[in-house]
Amino acid sequence: MYTGLKHLHTTVATLTILLFLLKGFWLVTGSAMLEKRWAKIAPHVVNGLLLITALGTAWIGWNWPLVPHGWITAKAIALVAYIALGIIAVKPGRPVAVRVLAFAGAVAVYGYIVMVALWKQPLPV
Repeated sequence: MYTGLKHLHTTVATLTILLFLLKGFWLVTGSAMLEKRWAKIAPHVVNGLLLITALGTAWIGWNWPLVPHGWITAKAIALVAYIALGIIAVKPGRPVAVRVLAFAGAVAVYGYIVMVALWKQPLPV
């Protein structure tokens, strides 16, 4: 069960960044695709699945949060930051500079999450 959940989590994590980058591309190009219903709903579904699979994997694999693991806590906090920055980046009405910085920040946080997952250290550098 753990292996299947871990694979699902990895798949959803890949899907979330691909959708985010696609949405960023649409923002830059002014694409009408941003107005499609699925483009508005899909990120919420994918990010919700990401959060659920992250928590499930942490619980089943490492009994987190009952048994503290700094790297899992770092990933959980970073995941919330990634989602928050992503919301800022794609939500209309904010200045373009703020949205661009939030977009770059979200991509950087995603990279951090991947590094933490690979090295199982909160400071993987």
